[in-house]
Amino acid sequence: QVQLVESGGGSVQPGDSLRLSCAVSGLSFSSYHMGWFRQAPGKEREFVAAITRSGSGSAIYYRDSVKGRFTIFRDNAKKTLYLQMNSLRPEDTALYSCAAVNTPSGYWSSTYDNDQAYRVWGQGTQVTVSP
Repeated sequence: QVQLVESGGGSVQPGDSLRLSCAVSGLSFSSYHMGWFRQAPGKEREFVAAITRSGSGSAIYYRDSVKGRFTIFRDNAKKTLYLQMNSLRPEDTALYSCAAVNTPSGYWSSTYDNDQAYRVWGQGTQVTVSP
């Protein structure tokens, strides 16, 4: 059974940090490209960050508003994806979900920010940033 389980969310103040984790089971983690997406109430799901699978270079992508504040990384031995979030802002408040796909790297490099391109999803972890 394939499972992606997020954790690490919570309620914090502006400027605080959180580290989200996405524990993966039931698939060959190192073979999958991984992404983080978020969805705020009343808004569409949006891309946050993505990282390529092992052996396909070291491509990492971020949405502009999180560049310099968020860091995506993966530990293939632990089959876990992470999102380190620093300098959090109220506009970062959302349900954060991780996703996985194992399409060819050339195709993924042009679709990494499209949630429709991902095949496996977690349930999400809530991040709330407020004074």
